[in-house]
Amino acid sequence: MALILNLESSTEVCSVALSSGSKLIDIEENAEGLNHSELLTVYVEKILKRNNLASKDIDAVAVSKGPGSYTGLRIGISAAKGFCYSAEIPLIAISTLDSLAGYVSKHPHEFGITIDSSTLFCPMIDAKRMEVYSAVYDYSGKMSHPISANIIKEGSFSELLNNSHIIFFGNGAAKCSKVITHPNAVFAGPEKASAKFMINIAEDLYNKKAFEDVAYFEPFYLKDFIATIPKNKIV
Repeated sequence: MALILNLESSTEVCSVALSSGSKLIDIEENAEGLNHSELLTVYVEKILKRNNLASKDIDAVAVSKGPGSYTGLRIGISAAKGFCYSAEIPLIAISTLDSLAGYVSKHPHEFGITIDSSTLFCPMIDAKRMEVYSAVYDYSGKMSHPISANIIKEGSFSELLNNSHIIFFGNGAAKCSKVITHPNAVFAGPEKASAKFMINIAEDLYNKKAFEDVAYFEPFYLKDFIATIPKNKIV
């Protein structure tokens, strides 16, 4: 079984998990804001020290590739690349939405969710105002509708909701609950992302040797980053 460091920094959560196979060994995380540059490498060092491990003992690094925060993704992927370069180990990249949906579909009772074969899962990542990054997955955790950036309004997802219950979750879901009021819409599950959600996917990709090119891999932003100049100059 592979010993993998899982790094999640695509949202406001800074999370590092150590896994062996499908088992969570150790985890450090903070959900207080975008302080990833201060915490991510510290968490990696803490986990390695606490488990008496050196970088050479790690088999791979898995990193959340987005979509999500531009800054968070840059920090996480830079840290993952640096670790992979220094330890000469492979890099695994995992969609933030895939890890959320995969975990909830496999552990619905952890969140008080009852599902059947028609249940759909829709993780949502906040993209400001009423926009979210989302995708739709079937009850087994397989993607059925691709990742997209959606402005949520009355009637969003109505075609799917007319035929199935959809479980909405993630840090973009709460603001949508006031707009998506269809009786088949269920808002439940985790609000925050976590590195522990990545573990099963990371192990599967490791076994398949589905590795990224460390030199050229880039985050999946979904939308181009646009830097803005503040209207009011701050002295």
